[in-house]
Amino acid sequence: MELSTTAYVVLGMLREQPRSGYEIKQAVDNSTRFFWAASYGQIYPELKQLAAAGLVKGEPHSQGERKSTVYRLTAAGRKELRRWLEREPKTFEMRDEGLLKLFFSVAASPESAAQSIATKRRYHENKIEQLRAIEPLAKSSADPYPYIVLRHGIELSEWTIGWCERAERELGRESRRRAA
Repeated sequence: MELSTTAYVVLGMLREQPRSGYEIKQAVDNSTRFFWAASYGQIYPELKQLAAAGLVKGEPHSQGERKSTVYRLTAAGRKELRRWLEREPKTFEMRDEGLLKLFFSVAASPESAAQSIATKRRYHENKIEQLRAIEPLAKSSADPYPYIVLRHGIELSEWTIGWCERAERELGRESRRRAA
Protein backbone atom coordinates (compact mmCIF):
# COMPACT_ATOMS: atom_id res chain seq x y z
CA MET A 1 0.00 0.00 0.00
CA GLU A 2 1.43 3.36 -1.03
CA LEU A 3 0.70 6.15 1.44
CA SER A 4 0.22 9.81 0.61
CA THR A 5 2.30 12.48 2.28
CA THR A 6 -0.84 13.51 4.17
CA ALA A 7 -1.00 9.99 5.61
CA TYR A 8 2.52 10.50 6.93
CA VAL A 9 1.47 13.85 8.40
CA VAL A 10 -1.25 11.96 10.29
CA LEU A 11 1.19 9.27 11.45
CA GLY A 12 3.62 11.97 12.56
CA MET A 13 0.94 13.79 14.53
CA LEU A 14 0.14 10.55 16.36
CA ARG A 15 3.74 9.73 17.24
CA GLU A 16 3.64 11.36 20.69
CA GLN A 17 0.04 10.92 21.76
CA PRO A 18 -3.33 9.57 20.66
CA ARG A 19 -5.54 12.19 18.98
CA SER A 20 -8.90 12.55 17.33
CA GLY A 21 -9.17 13.75 13.74
CA TYR A 22 -10.12 17.18 15.08
CA GLU A 23 -7.03 17.25 17.33
CA ILE A 24 -4.81 16.19 14.42
CA LYS A 25 -6.20 19.09 12.36
CA GLN A 26 -5.54 21.50 15.24
CA ALA A 27 -1.96 20.22 15.55
CA VAL A 28 -1.46 20.63 11.79
CA ASP A 29 -2.88 24.16 11.90
CA ASN A 30 -0.38 25.10 14.62
CA SER A 31 2.66 23.53 13.02
CA THR A 32 3.01 21.95 9.58
CA ARG A 33 0.39 24.07 7.79
CA PHE A 34 3.04 26.70 7.20
CA PHE A 35 4.73 24.29 4.81
CA TRP A 36 2.39 21.29 4.46
CA ALA A 37 -1.31 21.84 5.08
CA ALA A 38 -3.95 19.15 5.55
CA SER A 39 -7.71 19.62 5.59
CA TYR A 40 -10.39 17.66 7.44
CA GLY A 41 -11.36 16.30 4.01
CA GLN A 42 -7.88 14.78 3.76
CA ILE A 43 -7.32 13.77 7.38
CA TYR A 44 -10.46 11.69 7.99
CA PRO A 45 -10.16 9.52 4.85
CA GLU A 46 -6.46 8.98 5.64
CA LEU A 47 -7.35 7.90 9.18
CA LYS A 48 -9.77 5.31 7.77
CA GLN A 49 -7.16 3.98 5.34
CA LEU A 50 -4.45 3.92 7.99
CA ALA A 51 -6.78 2.04 10.36
CA ALA A 52 -7.67 -0.47 7.62
CA ALA A 53 -3.93 -0.99 7.01
CA GLY A 54 -3.32 -1.56 10.73
CA LEU A 55 -1.07 1.50 11.07
CA VAL A 56 -3.38 3.29 13.51
CA LYS A 57 -6.07 2.04 15.86
CA GLY A 58 -9.19 4.04 16.60
CA GLU A 59 -11.07 3.83 19.87
CA PRO A 60 -14.42 5.50 20.61
CA HIS A 61 -14.14 8.40 23.02
CA SER A 62 -16.76 10.69 24.46
CA GLN A 63 -16.32 14.00 26.17
CA GLY A 64 -19.65 15.11 27.51
CA GLU A 65 -22.15 14.71 24.69
CA ARG A 66 -19.43 14.93 22.05
CA LYS A 67 -18.41 11.56 20.67
CA SER A 68 -15.28 11.05 18.66
CA THR A 69 -12.72 8.46 17.77
CA VAL A 70 -9.24 8.80 19.20
CA TYR A 71 -6.49 7.22 17.16
CA ARG A 72 -3.16 5.92 18.33
CA LEU A 73 -0.16 4.80 16.33
CA THR A 74 0.35 1.03 16.24
CA ALA A 75 3.77 -0.61 16.22
CA ALA A 76 3.36 -1.11 12.45
CA GLY A 77 2.45 2.58 12.09
CA ARG A 78 5.51 3.65 14.06
CA LYS A 79 7.67 1.40 11.86
CA GLU A 80 6.12 2.81 8.67
CA LEU A 81 6.64 6.40 9.85
CA ARG A 82 10.27 5.66 10.61
CA ARG A 83 10.74 3.95 7.21
CA TRP A 84 9.33 7.04 5.48
CA LEU A 85 11.47 9.43 7.55
CA GLU A 86 14.61 7.54 6.61
CA ARG A 87 13.96 7.80 2.85
CA GLU A 88 15.05 10.83 0.83
CA PRO A 89 12.28 13.40 0.29
CA LYS A 90 10.72 13.35 -3.17
CA THR A 91 8.94 16.70 -3.12
CA PHE A 92 10.41 20.18 -2.70
CA GLU A 93 7.52 21.94 -4.37
CA MET A 94 6.41 25.46 -3.65
CA ARG A 95 3.08 26.64 -5.02
CA ASP A 96 2.65 30.39 -4.95
CA GLU A 97 -0.22 31.95 -6.88
CA GLY A 98 1.22 35.43 -6.29
CA LEU A 99 4.47 34.51 -8.05
CA LEU A 100 2.50 32.84 -10.82
CA LYS A 101 0.49 36.02 -11.36
CA LEU A 102 3.64 38.15 -11.23
CA PHE A 103 5.25 35.89 -13.84
CA PHE A 104 2.38 36.60 -16.26
CA SER A 105 1.88 40.26 -15.26
CA VAL A 106 2.90 41.60 -18.66
CA ALA A 107 -0.64 40.68 -19.73
CA ALA A 108 -2.14 42.99 -17.07
CA SER A 109 -1.60 46.48 -15.74
CA PRO A 110 1.64 47.45 -13.97
CA GLU A 111 -0.49 48.09 -10.90
CA SER A 112 -1.49 44.42 -10.75
CA ALA A 113 2.18 43.39 -10.61
CA ALA A 114 2.79 45.85 -7.79
CA GLN A 115 -0.31 44.56 -6.01
CA SER A 116 0.89 40.94 -6.28
CA ILE A 117 4.19 41.89 -4.66
CA ALA A 118 2.57 44.01 -1.95
CA THR A 119 0.15 41.20 -1.12
CA LYS A 120 3.03 38.71 -0.92
CA ARG A 121 4.97 41.05 1.39
CA ARG A 122 1.96 41.49 3.72
CA TYR A 123 1.36 37.73 3.75
CA HIS A 124 4.93 37.06 4.88
CA GLU A 125 4.83 39.86 7.47
CA ASN A 126 1.72 38.23 8.93
CA LYS A 127 3.29 34.77 8.70
CA ILE A 128 6.36 35.90 10.66
CA GLU A 129 4.05 37.29 13.33
CA GLN A 130 2.27 33.93 13.58
CA LEU A 131 5.52 31.97 13.63
CA ARG A 132 7.04 34.20 16.31
CA ALA A 133 3.92 33.66 18.42
CA ILE A 134 4.58 29.89 18.50
CA GLU A 135 8.36 30.24 18.69
CA PRO A 136 8.57 30.08 22.53
CA LEU A 137 6.73 26.75 22.56
CA ALA A 138 8.93 25.29 19.83
CA LYS A 139 12.08 26.64 21.48
CA SER A 140 11.24 25.10 24.86
CA SER A 141 10.44 21.64 23.47
CA ALA A 142 12.76 18.73 24.13
CA ASP A 143 12.34 17.90 20.43
CA PRO A 144 14.70 20.28 18.54
CA TYR A 145 13.37 19.60 15.04
CA PRO A 146 10.15 21.64 15.07
CA TYR A 147 12.19 24.68 16.17
CA ILE A 148 14.68 24.13 13.35
CA VAL A 149 11.79 24.01 10.87
CA LEU A 150 10.21 27.08 12.50
CA ARG A 151 13.46 29.02 12.04
CA HIS A 152 13.38 28.05 8.36
CA GLY A 153 9.90 29.54 8.07
CA ILE A 154 10.90 32.75 9.84
CA GLU A 155 14.12 33.20 7.91
CA LEU A 156 12.50 32.38 4.56
CA SER A 157 9.73 34.90 5.25
CA GLU A 158 12.31 37.52 6.29
CA TRP A 159 14.18 36.94 3.03
CA THR A 160 10.92 37.05 1.04
CA ILE A 161 9.94 40.38 2.62
CA GLY A 162 13.35 41.78 1.62
CA TRP A 163 12.87 40.44 -1.91
CA CYS A 164 9.42 42.06 -2.09
CA GLU A 165 10.84 45.40 -0.97
CA ARG A 166 13.57 45.19 -3.62
CA ALA A 167 11.02 44.19 -6.29
CA GLU A 168 8.72 47.06 -5.28
CA ARG A 169 11.61 49.54 -5.65
CA GLU A 170 12.49 48.01 -9.03
CA LEU A 171 8.89 48.33 -10.23
CA GLY A 172 8.85 51.95 -9.00
CA ARG A 173 12.02 52.76 -10.97
CA GLU A 174 10.58 51.05 -14.06
CA SER A 175 7.32 52.97 -13.70
CA ARG A 176 9.18 56.29 -13.40
CA ARG A 177 11.37 55.41 -16.40
CA ARG A 178 8.30 54.67 -18.55
CA ALA A 179 6.61 57.90 -17.44
CA ALA A 180 9.67 60.00 -18.41
